[in-house]
Amino acid sequence: MIIKILQLSFFLLISAYAQDFKIASYNVENLFDLNNDGTEYKEYIPNDKSNWNRHTYTIKLKNISQVINELDSDILALQEVESKRALTDLLKFTPQYKYSSFIKNKKSAIGLALISKYPIINTKRIQIKSSNPYARPIQKSDIKIKNKNITVYNNHWPSKRASENARIEYALSLQKYLSKNQPKNDYIILGDFNSNYDEFRTFKQNKKLNNTYGITGINQVLNTTVNKKFITKSNILKFKDVVHYNLWLEKDYANRFSYKYKNSNNTPDNILINSTLFDNKNISYVNNSFKTFKPNYLFKNNSIQRWVIKGKDRLHKGSGYSDHLPIYALFSTKQKFKQLKDKKNNILDLSQLYDIENLAKASKIYNAIVIYKNRSNAIIKQKNNRAVYIYKEAANLDLGKSYDLEISKIKTYNGLKEIAKINKSVYKNDFADYKNLYLDANRINILNFKYQNEILTQLQGTYKKGYLYYKYNNKNEKIKLYSKDKSLLPKNGQKVNIMSGHLGFYMSKPQIIIYKESDYIVN
Repeated sequence: MIIKILQLSFFLLISAYAQDFKIASYNVENLFDLNNDGTEYKEYIPNDKSNWNRHTYTIKLKNISQVINELDSDILALQEVESKRALTDLLKFTPQYKYSSFIKNKKSAIGLALISKYPIINTKRIQIKSSNPYARPIQKSDIKIKNKNITVYNNHWPSKRASENARIEYALSLQKYLSKNQPKNDYIILGDFNSNYDEFRTFKQNKKLNNTYGITGINQVLNTTVNKKFITKSNILKFKDVVHYNLWLEKDYANRFSYKYKNSNNTPDNILINSTLFDNKNISYVNNSFKTFKPNYLFKNNSIQRWVIKGKDRLHKGSGYSDHLPIYALFSTKQKFKQLKDKKNNILDLSQLYDIENLAKASKIYNAIVIYKNRSNAIIKQKNNRAVYIYKEAANLDLGKSYDLEISKIKTYNGLKEIAKINKSVYKNDFADYKNLYLDANRINILNFKYQNEILTQLQGTYKKGYLYYKYNNKNEKIKLYSKDKSLLPKNGQKVNIMSGHLGFYMSKPQIIIYKESDYIVN
Protein backbone atom coordinates (compact mmCIF):
# COMPACT_ATOMS: atom_id res chain seq x y z
CA MET A 1 0.00 0.00 0.00
CA ILE A 2 2.83 2.37 0.90
CA ILE A 3 4.52 1.60 -2.44
CA LYS A 4 1.32 2.42 -4.34
CA ILE A 5 0.98 5.72 -2.48
CA LEU A 6 4.58 6.60 -3.30
CA GLN A 7 4.04 5.69 -6.94
CA LEU A 8 0.91 7.87 -7.10
CA SER A 9 2.74 10.74 -5.40
CA PHE A 10 5.59 10.44 -7.88
CA PHE A 11 3.16 10.45 -10.81
CA LEU A 12 1.38 13.54 -9.49
CA LEU A 13 4.73 15.26 -8.96
CA ILE A 14 5.83 14.52 -12.53
CA SER A 15 2.47 15.66 -13.90
CA ALA A 16 2.72 18.91 -11.98
CA TYR A 17 5.98 19.68 -13.74
CA ALA A 18 4.75 18.61 -17.18
CA GLN A 19 3.86 21.51 -19.41
CA ASP A 20 1.99 21.77 -22.69
CA PHE A 21 2.82 24.88 -24.69
CA LYS A 22 1.87 26.41 -28.03
CA ILE A 23 4.33 27.65 -30.64
CA ALA A 24 3.06 29.77 -33.52
CA SER A 25 4.26 31.69 -36.55
CA TYR A 26 2.66 34.79 -38.06
CA ASN A 27 3.70 37.02 -40.94
CA VAL A 28 2.13 40.32 -39.88
CA GLU A 29 2.55 41.97 -43.30
CA ASN A 30 4.76 45.04 -43.07
CA LEU A 31 4.53 46.30 -39.49
CA PHE A 32 6.45 49.55 -40.00
CA ASP A 33 6.99 52.17 -37.33
CA LEU A 34 6.73 55.94 -37.80
CA ASN A 35 10.45 56.67 -38.04
CA ASN A 36 11.81 57.49 -41.49
CA ASP A 37 14.95 55.34 -41.75
CA GLY A 38 15.27 55.44 -45.52
CA THR A 39 14.68 51.70 -45.97
CA GLU A 40 10.87 51.83 -45.95
CA TYR A 41 8.68 50.70 -48.81
CA LYS A 42 7.16 53.74 -50.53
CA GLU A 43 3.70 53.25 -49.06
CA TYR A 44 5.17 53.08 -45.54
CA ILE A 45 7.08 56.35 -45.56
CA PRO A 46 5.53 57.99 -42.48
CA ASN A 47 3.25 60.99 -42.80
CA ASP A 48 3.49 60.97 -46.58
CA LYS A 49 0.79 60.88 -49.26
CA SER A 50 0.03 57.18 -48.66
CA ASN A 51 -1.63 57.95 -45.32
CA TRP A 52 0.76 55.94 -43.12
CA ASN A 53 0.50 58.00 -39.95
CA ARG A 54 -0.18 57.76 -36.24
CA HIS A 55 -3.85 56.93 -36.81
CA THR A 56 -3.37 54.07 -39.33
CA TYR A 57 -0.30 52.78 -37.46
CA THR A 58 -2.30 52.50 -34.24
CA ILE A 59 -5.10 50.65 -36.03
CA LYS A 60 -2.57 48.23 -37.49
CA LEU A 61 -1.05 47.62 -34.03
CA LYS A 62 -4.46 47.03 -32.48
CA ASN A 63 -5.58 44.69 -35.25
CA ILE A 64 -2.43 42.58 -35.16
CA SER A 65 -2.49 42.48 -31.36
CA GLN A 66 -6.10 41.28 -31.49
CA VAL A 67 -4.94 38.29 -33.53
CA ILE A 68 -1.99 37.65 -31.23
CA ASN A 69 -4.09 37.86 -28.07
CA GLU A 70 -6.76 35.50 -29.39
CA LEU A 71 -4.19 33.11 -30.82
CA ASP A 72 -2.74 32.94 -27.30
CA SER A 73 0.45 31.11 -28.16
CA ASP A 74 3.22 30.78 -25.60
CA ILE A 75 5.95 31.39 -28.14
CA LEU A 76 5.28 33.38 -31.30
CA ALA A 77 7.62 33.95 -34.25
CA LEU A 78 6.82 37.09 -36.25
CA GLN A 79 7.95 38.07 -39.73
CA GLU A 80 7.88 41.48 -41.45
CA VAL A 81 8.43 43.62 -38.36
CA GLU A 82 10.40 46.71 -39.34
CA SER A 83 12.18 47.56 -36.12
CA LYS A 84 12.64 47.11 -32.41
CA ARG A 85 10.51 50.25 -32.07
CA ALA A 86 7.60 48.61 -33.91
CA LEU A 87 7.98 45.49 -31.76
CA THR A 88 8.00 47.56 -28.57
CA ASP A 89 4.83 49.35 -29.65
CA LEU A 90 3.15 46.01 -30.42
CA LEU A 91 4.10 44.63 -27.01
CA LYS A 92 2.21 47.50 -25.34
CA PHE A 93 -0.96 45.77 -26.59
CA THR A 94 0.30 42.27 -25.72
CA PRO A 95 1.81 42.66 -22.22
CA GLN A 96 1.60 38.94 -21.45
CA TYR A 97 4.79 38.44 -23.47
CA LYS A 98 7.55 39.35 -21.03
CA TYR A 99 10.38 38.16 -23.25
CA SER A 100 11.24 39.22 -26.78
CA SER A 101 14.05 39.45 -29.29
CA PHE A 102 14.50 41.15 -32.64
CA ILE A 103 17.05 40.85 -35.45
CA LYS A 104 17.42 42.53 -38.81
CA ASN A 105 19.80 43.17 -41.65
CA LYS A 106 20.19 46.97 -41.45
CA LYS A 107 19.98 47.23 -45.22
CA SER A 108 16.68 45.34 -45.34
CA ALA A 109 13.29 46.96 -44.85
CA ILE A 110 11.93 44.32 -42.45
CA GLY A 111 13.19 41.98 -39.76
CA LEU A 112 12.25 39.07 -37.51
CA ALA A 113 10.88 39.06 -33.98
CA LEU A 114 10.15 36.43 -31.38
CA ILE A 115 7.94 37.01 -28.35
CA SER A 116 7.54 34.53 -25.51
CA LYS A 117 5.92 33.89 -22.15
CA TYR A 118 8.97 31.79 -21.28
CA PRO A 119 12.54 33.06 -20.82
CA ILE A 120 14.57 33.52 -23.98
CA ILE A 121 18.02 32.54 -22.74
CA ASN A 122 19.93 33.20 -25.94
CA THR A 123 19.43 34.76 -29.36
CA LYS A 124 21.74 34.34 -32.32
CA ARG A 125 21.61 35.42 -35.93
CA ILE A 126 22.55 32.90 -38.60
CA GLN A 127 23.96 34.79 -41.54
CA ILE A 128 23.01 33.69 -45.04
CA LYS A 129 25.89 32.88 -47.34
CA SER A 130 24.76 35.03 -50.23
CA SER A 131 25.92 37.76 -52.57
CA ASN A 132 22.66 39.60 -51.88
CA PRO A 133 23.43 42.47 -49.48
CA TYR A 134 19.77 42.53 -48.36
CA ALA A 135 19.66 38.87 -47.28
CA ARG A 136 17.73 38.53 -44.03
CA PRO A 137 19.45 36.47 -41.31
CA ILE A 138 17.71 33.55 -39.62
CA GLN A 139 16.80 34.17 -35.99
CA LYS A 140 17.83 31.42 -33.56
CA SER A 141 16.28 31.59 -30.07
CA ASP A 142 16.91 29.23 -27.15
CA ILE A 143 13.96 29.09 -24.76
CA LYS A 144 13.71 27.46 -21.34
CA ILE A 145 10.48 25.67 -20.43
CA LYS A 146 10.26 23.86 -17.09
CA ASN A 147 14.04 23.40 -16.97
CA LYS A 148 14.06 22.02 -20.50
CA ASN A 149 15.37 23.82 -23.53
CA ILE A 150 13.97 24.12 -27.03
CA THR A 151 15.41 26.09 -29.93
CA VAL A 152 13.27 27.98 -32.42
CA TYR A 153 14.60 29.01 -35.84
CA ASN A 154 12.57 31.89 -37.26
CA ASN A 155 12.84 32.30 -41.04
CA HIS A 156 11.77 34.73 -43.72
CA TRP A 157 13.07 33.54 -47.07
CA PRO A 158 13.01 35.58 -50.31
CA SER A 159 9.69 35.96 -52.10
CA LYS A 160 8.96 34.33 -55.43
CA ARG A 161 10.00 37.41 -57.29
CA ALA A 162 13.33 35.57 -56.97
CA SER A 163 14.04 32.12 -58.41
CA GLU A 164 14.56 29.03 -56.25
CA ASN A 165 18.33 29.45 -55.99
CA ALA A 166 17.72 32.44 -53.67
CA ARG A 167 15.76 30.30 -51.22
CA ILE A 168 18.27 27.47 -51.48
CA GLU A 169 20.89 29.86 -50.07
CA TYR A 170 18.80 30.15 -46.90
CA ALA A 171 18.17 26.41 -46.68
CA LEU A 172 21.86 25.57 -47.18
CA SER A 173 22.98 28.07 -44.54
CA LEU A 174 20.48 26.66 -42.04
CA GLN A 175 21.09 22.99 -42.82
CA LYS A 176 24.84 23.45 -42.51
CA TYR A 177 24.37 25.07 -39.12
CA LEU A 178 21.99 22.35 -37.95
CA SER A 179 24.26 19.52 -39.03
CA LYS A 180 27.14 21.03 -37.10
CA ASN A 181 25.41 22.36 -33.98
CA GLN A 182 21.96 20.89 -33.45
CA PRO A 183 21.50 17.25 -34.57
CA LYS A 184 20.53 15.75 -31.19
CA ASN A 185 18.73 18.67 -29.58
CA ASP A 186 15.05 19.63 -29.71
CA TYR A 187 14.38 22.37 -32.23
CA ILE A 188 11.66 23.78 -34.45
CA ILE A 189 12.07 25.51 -37.80
CA LEU A 190 9.26 27.87 -38.70
CA GLY A 191 8.37 31.08 -40.44
CA ASP A 192 7.61 32.35 -43.92
CA PHE A 193 9.66 30.21 -46.32
CA ASN A 194 7.85 31.50 -49.41
CA SER A 195 7.82 27.81 -50.30
CA ASN A 196 4.93 25.37 -50.37
CA TYR A 197 5.24 22.21 -48.30
CA ASP A 198 5.36 20.38 -51.69
CA GLU A 199 7.44 23.01 -53.46
CA PHE A 200 9.36 20.36 -55.42
CA ARG A 201 6.09 19.70 -57.25
CA THR A 202 4.48 23.12 -57.50
CA PHE A 203 7.46 25.25 -58.50
CA LYS A 204 8.03 23.18 -61.64
CA GLN A 205 4.95 24.85 -63.10
CA ASN A 206 6.88 28.11 -63.25
CA LYS A 207 10.01 27.94 -65.41
CA LYS A 208 11.32 31.15 -63.88
CA LEU A 209 11.31 29.65 -60.39
CA ASN A 210 12.88 26.34 -61.38
CA ASN A 211 16.47 27.32 -62.08
CA THR A 212 17.86 24.60 -59.79
CA TYR A 213 17.18 21.44 -61.82
CA GLY A 214 14.20 20.48 -59.70
CA ILE A 215 15.92 20.96 -56.31
CA THR A 216 14.16 23.06 -53.66
CA GLY A 217 15.35 24.46 -50.38
CA ILE A 218 12.48 23.27 -48.21
CA ASN A 219 12.20 19.74 -49.61
CA GLN A 220 15.61 18.50 -50.74
CA VAL A 221 17.97 20.70 -48.67
CA LEU A 222 16.10 20.72 -45.35
CA ASN A 223 15.10 17.14 -46.17
CA THR A 224 11.36 17.17 -45.69
CA THR A 225 11.51 14.65 -48.52
CA VAL A 226 13.90 11.83 -49.36
CA ASN A 227 13.84 10.35 -52.86
CA LYS A 228 10.75 12.48 -53.62
CA LYS A 229 8.83 10.94 -50.72
CA PHE A 230 7.79 12.97 -47.70
CA ILE A 231 9.31 12.29 -44.31
CA THR A 232 6.46 10.96 -42.16
CA LYS A 233 5.78 10.61 -38.46
CA SER A 234 6.10 6.85 -38.77
CA ASN A 235 9.54 6.82 -40.41
CA ILE A 236 11.35 9.94 -39.16
CA LEU A 237 13.25 8.06 -36.43
CA LYS A 238 14.67 5.66 -39.00
CA PHE A 239 16.93 8.25 -40.68
CA LYS A 240 20.49 8.93 -39.54
CA ASP A 241 20.76 12.17 -41.50
CA VAL A 242 19.12 15.43 -40.42
CA VAL A 243 15.57 15.24 -41.75
CA HIS A 244 12.37 17.11 -40.93
CA TYR A 245 8.66 16.47 -40.79
CA ASN A 246 6.41 19.21 -42.19
CA LEU A 247 3.28 19.60 -40.08
CA TRP A 248 1.15 20.52 -43.11
CA LEU A 249 0.98 16.80 -43.83
CA GLU A 250 -1.38 16.42 -40.87
CA LYS A 251 -4.06 18.48 -42.60
CA ASP A 252 -6.30 17.25 -45.38
CA TYR A 253 -5.34 18.78 -48.71
CA ALA A 254 -8.26 21.22 -48.89
CA ASN A 255 -7.18 22.83 -45.59
CA ARG A 256 -3.52 23.18 -46.40
CA PHE A 257 -3.18 26.94 -46.72
CA SER A 258 -2.08 30.00 -44.80
CA TYR A 259 -2.09 32.26 -47.85
CA LYS A 260 -4.16 32.67 -51.01
CA TYR A 261 -2.69 33.46 -54.41
CA LYS A 262 -5.24 34.03 -57.19
CA ASN A 263 -7.73 32.21 -54.99
CA SER A 264 -5.51 29.10 -54.83
CA ASN A 265 -4.22 27.56 -51.61
CA ASN A 266 -0.58 28.22 -50.73
CA THR A 267 1.57 27.22 -47.78
CA PRO A 268 4.45 29.72 -47.58
CA ASP A 269 4.30 29.49 -43.77
CA ASN A 270 5.63 26.21 -42.42
CA ILE A 271 6.53 24.46 -39.18
CA LEU A 272 9.21 21.78 -39.53
CA ILE A 273 10.21 19.53 -36.63
CA ASN A 274 13.12 17.17 -36.24
CA SER A 275 13.24 13.57 -35.05
CA THR A 276 14.02 14.37 -31.39
CA LEU A 277 10.51 15.74 -30.93
CA PHE A 278 9.21 12.21 -31.55
CA ASP A 279 11.57 10.28 -29.23
CA ASN A 280 9.85 11.17 -25.91
CA LYS A 281 13.17 12.02 -24.24
CA ASN A 282 12.85 15.72 -23.50
CA ILE A 283 10.18 17.73 -25.31
CA SER A 284 7.60 16.03 -27.51
CA TYR A 285 5.27 17.07 -30.28
CA VAL A 286 1.57 16.71 -29.43
CA ASN A 287 0.24 14.56 -32.23
CA ASN A 288 -2.26 16.15 -34.67
CA SER A 289 -2.16 19.51 -32.91
CA PHE A 290 -1.12 21.55 -35.96
CA LYS A 291 -3.71 24.18 -36.94
CA THR A 292 -4.25 27.30 -38.99
CA PHE A 293 -5.74 30.13 -36.97
CA LYS A 294 -8.62 31.51 -39.04
CA PRO A 295 -11.48 33.09 -37.06
CA ASN A 296 -14.25 34.74 -39.08
CA TYR A 297 -12.76 38.20 -38.89
CA LEU A 298 -9.48 36.92 -40.40
CA PHE A 299 -10.91 34.57 -43.02
CA LYS A 300 -14.33 34.86 -44.62
CA ASN A 301 -15.86 34.19 -48.03
CA ASN A 302 -12.77 32.13 -48.83
CA SER A 303 -10.62 35.24 -48.51
CA ILE A 304 -7.94 36.35 -46.05
CA GLN A 305 -8.75 39.78 -44.63
CA ARG A 306 -5.43 41.48 -45.30
CA TRP A 307 -4.41 45.05 -44.50
CA VAL A 308 -6.11 47.26 -47.08
CA ILE A 309 -4.06 49.56 -49.32
CA LYS A 310 -5.79 50.94 -52.43
CA GLY A 311 -5.49 53.37 -55.30
CA LYS A 312 -2.74 54.90 -57.35
CA ASP A 313 -1.25 56.54 -54.28
CA ARG A 314 -1.38 53.25 -52.35
CA LEU A 315 -3.52 54.73 -49.59
CA HIS A 316 -3.85 52.95 -46.24
CA LYS A 317 -7.56 52.52 -45.48
CA GLY A 318 -7.10 51.68 -41.82
CA SER A 319 -8.67 48.21 -41.94
CA GLY A 320 -7.59 44.58 -42.22
CA TYR A 321 -4.88 42.46 -40.69
CA SER A 322 -2.33 40.57 -42.79
CA ASP A 323 -2.20 38.63 -46.05
CA HIS A 324 -1.08 35.55 -44.08
CA LEU A 325 -2.90 33.43 -41.51
CA PRO A 326 -1.07 32.33 -38.34
CA ILE A 327 -0.15 28.68 -37.91
CA TYR A 328 0.54 26.89 -34.64
CA ALA A 329 1.23 23.54 -32.96
CA LEU A 330 1.38 22.15 -29.43
CA PHE A 331 4.37 20.63 -27.67
CA SER A 332 4.86 19.11 -24.24
CA THR A 333 7.57 18.53 -21.65
CA LYS A 334 5.84 15.23 -20.92
CA GLN A 335 6.27 12.08 -23.00
CA LYS A 336 3.26 12.25 -25.27
CA PHE A 337 4.05 11.05 -28.74
CA LYS A 338 3.01 7.47 -29.42
CA GLN A 339 4.86 6.08 -32.39
CA LEU A 340 2.64 5.00 -35.24
CA LYS A 341 2.68 1.34 -36.14
CA ASP A 342 2.09 -0.18 -39.54
CA LYS A 343 -1.26 -1.85 -39.89
CA LYS A 344 -1.29 -5.64 -39.67
CA ASN A 345 -1.03 -7.29 -43.07
CA ASN A 346 -0.87 -3.77 -44.53
CA ILE A 347 -4.54 -3.82 -45.48
CA LEU A 348 -6.02 -0.40 -46.27
CA ASP A 349 -9.45 0.96 -47.08
CA LEU A 350 -9.61 3.42 -49.96
CA SER A 351 -10.52 6.22 -47.54
CA GLN A 352 -7.21 5.70 -45.72
CA LEU A 353 -5.26 6.58 -48.84
CA TYR A 354 -6.41 10.16 -48.36
CA ASP A 355 -4.69 10.32 -44.97
CA ILE A 356 -1.19 9.41 -46.15
CA GLU A 357 1.27 10.89 -48.64
CA ASN A 358 3.20 7.75 -49.58
CA LEU A 359 3.28 4.03 -48.89
CA ALA A 360 6.13 2.60 -46.83
CA LYS A 361 5.54 -0.82 -48.44
CA ALA A 362 3.07 -2.57 -50.68
CA SER A 363 -0.50 -2.53 -49.36
CA LYS A 364 -3.66 -4.46 -50.11
CA ILE A 365 -7.03 -3.06 -51.13
CA TYR A 366 -9.89 -5.55 -51.00
CA ASN A 367 -13.17 -5.50 -52.97
CA ALA A 368 -12.37 -2.51 -55.16
CA ILE A 369 -15.07 -2.05 -57.80
CA VAL A 370 -14.24 -0.43 -61.13
CA ILE A 371 -17.00 2.15 -61.56
CA TYR A 372 -15.46 4.08 -64.45
CA LYS A 373 -12.88 3.18 -67.11
CA ASN A 374 -11.07 5.28 -69.69
CA ARG A 375 -8.25 3.51 -71.50
CA SER A 376 -5.63 2.59 -68.87
CA ASN A 377 -7.14 4.93 -66.28
CA ALA A 378 -10.01 4.06 -63.95
CA ILE A 379 -11.91 5.03 -60.85
CA ILE A 380 -12.43 2.39 -58.20
CA LYS A 381 -14.69 2.45 -55.19
CA GLN A 382 -15.55 0.23 -52.24
CA LYS A 383 -19.11 -0.09 -50.99
CA ASN A 384 -19.85 2.54 -48.34
CA ASN A 385 -16.39 4.00 -48.87
CA ARG A 386 -14.55 6.51 -51.03
CA ALA A 387 -13.50 6.50 -54.65
CA VAL A 388 -9.90 6.78 -55.90
CA TYR A 389 -8.43 7.47 -59.33
CA ILE A 390 -6.02 4.97 -60.90
CA TYR A 391 -3.54 6.62 -63.25
CA LYS A 392 -2.20 4.55 -66.18
CA GLU A 393 -2.34 1.30 -64.19
CA ALA A 394 -5.84 0.04 -65.02
CA ALA A 395 -5.29 -1.62 -68.40
CA ASN A 396 -6.01 -5.08 -66.95
CA LEU A 397 -9.08 -3.98 -64.97
CA ASP A 398 -12.58 -4.22 -66.44
CA LEU A 399 -15.54 -1.93 -65.86
CA GLY A 400 -18.14 -3.35 -63.49
CA LYS A 401 -15.85 -5.91 -61.90
CA SER A 402 -14.51 -6.22 -58.36
CA TYR A 403 -10.83 -6.84 -57.53
CA ASP A 404 -8.40 -7.34 -54.70
CA LEU A 405 -5.39 -5.12 -55.41
CA GLU A 406 -1.84 -4.87 -54.19
CA ILE A 407 -0.58 -1.30 -54.63
CA SER A 408 2.89 0.11 -54.01
CA LYS A 409 2.71 3.77 -55.00
CA ILE A 410 0.26 6.60 -54.47
CA LYS A 411 0.65 10.28 -55.20
CA THR A 412 -1.18 13.55 -54.88
CA TYR A 413 -1.12 15.37 -58.21
CA ASN A 414 -2.05 19.01 -57.70
CA GLY A 415 -4.46 17.93 -54.99
CA LEU A 416 -5.91 14.85 -56.66
CA LYS A 417 -5.24 11.53 -54.92
CA GLU A 418 -4.09 8.81 -57.31
CA ILE A 419 -2.94 5.20 -57.26
CA ALA A 420 0.20 5.20 -59.39
CA LYS A 421 1.41 1.59 -59.17
CA ILE A 422 -0.51 -1.70 -59.00
CA ASN A 423 1.65 -4.76 -58.40
CA LYS A 424 -1.10 -7.33 -58.57
CA SER A 425 -4.83 -7.56 -59.23
CA VAL A 426 -7.07 -10.55 -58.45
CA TYR A 427 -10.54 -10.71 -59.98
CA LYS A 428 -13.29 -11.33 -57.38
CA ASN A 429 -16.68 -11.06 -59.10
CA ASP A 430 -18.90 -9.05 -61.41
CA PHE A 431 -20.68 -6.00 -60.06
CA ALA A 432 -23.42 -5.24 -62.57
CA ASP A 433 -24.96 -2.43 -60.51
CA TYR A 434 -21.75 -0.37 -60.38
CA LYS A 435 -23.63 2.77 -61.48
CA ASN A 436 -25.50 2.67 -58.17
CA LEU A 437 -22.19 3.78 -56.65
CA TYR A 438 -22.32 7.07 -58.57
CA LEU A 439 -23.28 10.09 -56.46
CA ASP A 440 -26.44 12.03 -57.25
CA ALA A 441 -25.20 15.61 -57.55
CA ASN A 442 -28.57 16.95 -56.39
CA ARG A 443 -28.08 15.41 -52.95
CA ILE A 444 -24.55 16.56 -52.11
CA ASN A 445 -22.45 19.70 -52.21
CA ILE A 446 -20.10 18.76 -55.04
CA LEU A 447 -17.76 21.62 -54.12
CA ASN A 448 -16.85 19.81 -50.91
CA PHE A 449 -13.35 18.36 -51.14
CA LYS A 450 -14.39 15.12 -49.44
CA TYR A 451 -16.17 14.03 -52.63
CA GLN A 452 -13.09 14.20 -54.85
CA ASN A 453 -12.68 11.31 -57.32
CA GLU A 454 -16.35 10.38 -57.14
CA ILE A 455 -18.38 9.89 -60.31
CA LEU A 456 -21.26 12.38 -60.38
CA THR A 457 -24.57 11.90 -62.12
CA GLN A 458 -27.78 13.90 -62.69
CA LEU A 459 -26.08 17.29 -62.56
CA GLN A 460 -27.99 19.72 -64.75
CA GLY A 461 -26.80 23.15 -65.73
CA THR A 462 -25.74 25.58 -68.44
CA TYR A 463 -22.23 25.60 -69.90
CA LYS A 464 -20.68 29.05 -70.27
CA LYS A 465 -17.04 29.86 -70.98
CA GLY A 466 -15.54 26.84 -69.28
CA TYR A 467 -17.95 26.60 -66.35
CA LEU A 468 -21.13 24.69 -65.62
CA TYR A 469 -23.69 26.91 -63.90
CA TYR A 470 -26.16 24.97 -61.78
CA LYS A 471 -28.36 25.24 -58.70
CA TYR A 472 -27.86 23.56 -55.35
CA ASN A 473 -30.21 24.18 -52.41
CA ASN A 474 -31.81 27.00 -54.42
CA LYS A 475 -28.47 28.79 -54.71
CA ASN A 476 -26.63 29.56 -57.93
CA GLU A 477 -23.29 27.73 -58.13
CA LYS A 478 -20.65 27.08 -60.74
CA ILE A 479 -17.90 24.51 -61.31
CA LYS A 480 -15.23 24.28 -63.97
CA LEU A 481 -15.87 21.73 -66.72
CA TYR A 482 -12.56 20.34 -68.01
CA SER A 483 -11.47 17.97 -70.75
CA LYS A 484 -8.01 17.38 -72.15
CA ASP A 485 -9.76 17.00 -75.49
CA LYS A 486 -11.49 20.38 -75.86
CA SER A 487 -13.74 19.05 -78.64
CA LEU A 488 -15.57 16.95 -76.04
CA LEU A 489 -16.81 20.00 -74.14
CA PRO A 490 -20.33 21.39 -74.76
CA LYS A 491 -20.88 24.46 -76.88
CA ASN A 492 -21.21 27.77 -75.11
CA GLY A 493 -24.75 28.30 -73.82
CA GLN A 494 -25.83 24.65 -74.08
CA LYS A 495 -27.87 23.09 -71.30
CA VAL A 496 -26.40 19.76 -70.28
CA ASN A 497 -26.97 16.89 -67.88
CA ILE A 498 -23.80 15.30 -66.50
CA MET A 499 -24.32 11.53 -66.44
CA SER A 500 -20.86 10.32 -65.41
CA GLY A 501 -18.53 13.20 -64.52
CA HIS A 502 -15.29 12.67 -62.63
CA LEU A 503 -15.12 15.15 -59.75
CA GLY A 504 -11.52 16.28 -59.61
CA PHE A 505 -9.64 19.01 -57.77
CA TYR A 506 -6.81 20.96 -59.34
CA MET A 507 -4.77 23.19 -57.03
CA SER A 508 -7.64 23.05 -54.49
CA LYS A 509 -10.21 24.14 -57.10
CA PRO A 510 -13.02 21.69 -57.97
CA GLN A 511 -13.67 20.64 -61.54
CA ILE A 512 -15.67 18.02 -63.42
CA ILE A 513 -13.50 16.07 -65.84
CA ILE A 514 -15.03 14.83 -69.09
CA TYR A 515 -13.35 11.89 -70.82
CA LYS A 516 -15.94 10.78 -73.40
CA GLU A 517 -19.03 11.98 -75.24
CA SER A 518 -21.26 9.70 -73.15
CA ASP A 519 -20.29 11.53 -69.94
CA TYR A 520 -23.08 14.06 -70.54
CA ILE A 521 -26.15 14.66 -72.66
CA VAL A 522 -27.40 17.93 -74.15
CA ASN A 523 -30.93 18.78 -73.04
